Amino acid sequence: MTFIRINKKEWDRKEYFDHYLNQQTTFSMTSNIDITKLLVELKKRHLKIYPAFIYLVSKVANSHKEFRMAMDSNGEVGYWGEVYPSYTIFDQEAHTFSSIWTKGLHDFALFHSSYEKDVDLYKNTGKLFPKTPVPENTIPISMIPWSSFTGFHLSVNNGGNYLSPIITSGKFSQLNGRTILPVSVQVHHAVCDGYHASLFINELQLLADSCENWI
Repeated sequence: MTFIRINKKEWDRKEYFDHYLNQQTTFSMTSNIDITKLLVELKKRHLKIYPAFIYLVSKVANSHKEFRMAMDSNGEVGYWGEVYPSYTIFDQEAHTFSSIWTKGLHDFALFHSSYEKDVDLYKNTGKLFPKTPVPENTIPISMIPWSSFTGFHLSVNNGGNYLSPIITSGKFSQLNGRTILPVSVQVHHAVCDGYHASLFINELQLLADSCENWI
């Protein structure tokens, strides 16, 4: 994994970064994604929505360095050359979850297959992180399939240095004949603004609309 350090002296975002890092300001944006077409295409191929969602989020994150930002062990800011999804899987008996990660993001069929193998291997372990070692270059993704929502926010208390986006989706529902998936994007304002959060949501929708090109 490659970490590209940023020269803050020449960084056009330095003023924003320093200001919002000092304030420890994060924000979240929740929007509805129309997955009507995506669900149809997935059902044709007997594929699952959750790995498709994870794949879409990962594709968007890897398309923009703003969603791959981090601080290294020396406190230097930079971004990963590539990030992998760290996603939650639910334990039906214990009603807890585990967080695992999967590679293979360059091809959806490969990723879906790898996802199923990882889930089968690490489900119901009773551990929070059963697949180790966990790479540093991951972004957290989760789905709450029991309830829809209009807003979602996580409180991360780590000194304000956690710069990765946190993506959470909920239960999809029907609205005016369309299937709608609520998606929350939480970001650190030091590296992302409303423009970037909107970009994330809009590109998720574009990928869902063009699903026949990548499924």
